[in-house]
Amino acid sequence: MLIGLTRPVETRTVSVGGEGLPEVAQLVAEQTPEGWLPTVIPVEMSKHETTLRSVATIARRDQLEEIEGADLAAVQANVPEGYQLLSVRAI
Repeated sequence: MLIGLTRPVETRTVSVGGEGLPEVAQLVAEQTPEGWLPTVIPVEMSKHETTLRSVATIARRDQLEEIEGADLAAVQANVPEGYQLLSVRAI
């Protein structure tokens, strides 16, 4: 018997603007719900402004669930729609 650990595959974008990289990172963190993490925070600056703008991507990292299967193929077949398999262990 194998046990697989899964989590949802869900991302969102967050738009922010700030005076520097620390401020942009802080603004993204303030808009990131509990259980989520920023994954990409690209920044760009207009030629005529000093403000950095970013459309950051945040991803869900909570709601871990375990699934069972007799073998790896069975565990993979039991992964619910919208979830990803993170690890598999034998019991």
